[in-house]
Amino acid sequence: MKAKKGFNLRNVCGQQIIVAQGKENIDFSNIISMNESSAWLWEQITNKGLDFTPEMLAQMLTVEYEVDIETAIEDSKELINQWLEAGIIE
Repeated sequence: MKAKKGFNLRNVCGQQIIVAQGKENIDFSNIISMNESSAWLWEQITNKGLDFTPEMLAQMLTVEYEVDIETAIEDSKELINQWLEAGIIE
């Protein structure tokens, strides 16, 4: 999987949110808010243009945060499903 182009992480009033670039993409009914770890993962995959899997995200989480691999894999799968539903990855 890969992050779709045109979606950027921004800090708005202390909240990390994904915003669509370009006026044709403005839809305030579907703002995507991220917690610290999901925002960090988003930055990792978009800054490096990475194709990713749940296992890859889980490995990144275990290096950056104190979390076991099984929990990280489950969390990564859930996060990927949320990103798919939001339409920000393909």
